[in-house]
Order: sequence, then structure tokens, then C-alpha cells
Amino acid sequence: MPQQNAKTQRIAVLTGDVIDSRKVSDRQHLYRVLDDTLAALAKRQGGRAERFRGDGFQLALPHARHAMTAAIALRAALIEHSEPEQRWDARIAVAVGPAEWHADLRVAEADDEPFVASGRHLDALSECADHLALTLLDEPDDGSLALLLRYLDDLVASWSHYSAEVVHLSLERELSQQAMAERLGIRQPSVHKRLRAARWPLLSDTLAYLETRLADKDARQ
Repeated sequence: MPQQNAKTQRIAVLTGDVIDSRKVSDRQHLYRVLDDTLAALAKRQGGRAERFRGDGFQLALPHARHAMTAAIALRAALIEHSEPEQRWDARIAVAVGPAEWHADLRVAEADDEPFVASGRHLDALSECADHLALTLLDEPDDGSLALLLRYLDDLVASWSHYSAEVVHLSLERELSQQAMAERLGIRQPSVHKRLRAARWPLLSDTLAYLETRLADKDARQ
């Protein structure tokens, strides 16, 4: 891997796979949704993404603070585009820690510890009912982050297609409820109802806290 433009910083790596993807009748549609969402997240945060083994994927972000927002946005996109008879969702293991960030990073070739740890913890997720995991490689977790992850997991599990749609749109761009209503072709009270059902105020505050919590230590001082 070329060494120019390399800088050691706190990065995040998200490794995941789609749950029960073999049961999806239109896998090409699933893959398009996954590819488009990963590409949009990578572009927005200056990261790199790759899909592999059909339903597997990895997203590397140069700034760790965006990790959990990206994970929730990805799951929201999958639920939003689910088939009528099957709910799409993903297991996502996030690892945060110091690594050299290369401008020409190839995700498939990276072997820094956040990449290795993220993949290892995805394997652990496949053996339990949880769909989210977060590992900090450069500082201990007193249990508070694990508790927040359980809350987020439970919250996402309760979303309908409509809740996921407004959450994904809210995370993708800053729009008023009226602007969202016009974009979705519904009335503003319906947007409000869907955001309330998704528990958007609590979700937004939680993600804002996690953004601060996962930022580089120097940025928090």
C-alpha cells in the first residue's frame, strides 16, 4: 500500500452482512440498495466502502465520530426498502481506533487493527441476537456504550418501513417536516407521526452524544 498521504488518526471501520439474505427473492435489488447506501455514506464522510461475498460489506471512515450515525443510516435504508414479505436488516460491528488513513485506501487490502477487530466482532454477532457491536481499541468502555448499543438495537428493531424511511431521510439531509412531507408525497402531520413512532428526538440526541464520544480525544478537550 502506498505510504504517501498517510496520517494516523482515530478511524472507524464498520463490517457487516445482511441478515437472512438467502431468503430475499430479489437479491439484485438488495445489492443495489446496499451499494447505493454504502456509496452515499462513503462520499458524505470521505470514506471508502466495498461490498463482498454478495451481502457482506465494509465501510471505513476517516473520522470515527460518524460511525454510529452511519450504522443506523445503513440499517434504516435496508428496512425502508424491504420486500413486503421480508424485513431487511443487517448485523454491523464497529471498531474504533488509531490507524493510518490513506487517501487511496483499498478496503479489501487494509489490515490495520480496526479492520481486523471489526471483522472479528462481526463473527461474534452471528452467534447472538444482537445486531450492533461497538469496540473501542484505544480506551476502555465502562459499560455505558454497550448499554447505548442495546438501546439503539432495540429501537431499530421496532421500526416500520415508514419509520425507517423518515429516519433515513432525516440522517441523509437536514429538512423541515414540511419539506420531508413534500418529498415523500404525504402530509406534514404524517411525517410528525412517523418521526414520533421512530422516537426520533431520542435517537437524534443519542447519536449526537455518540458523535462526541467517538471523536478524536484531542477534539473532545
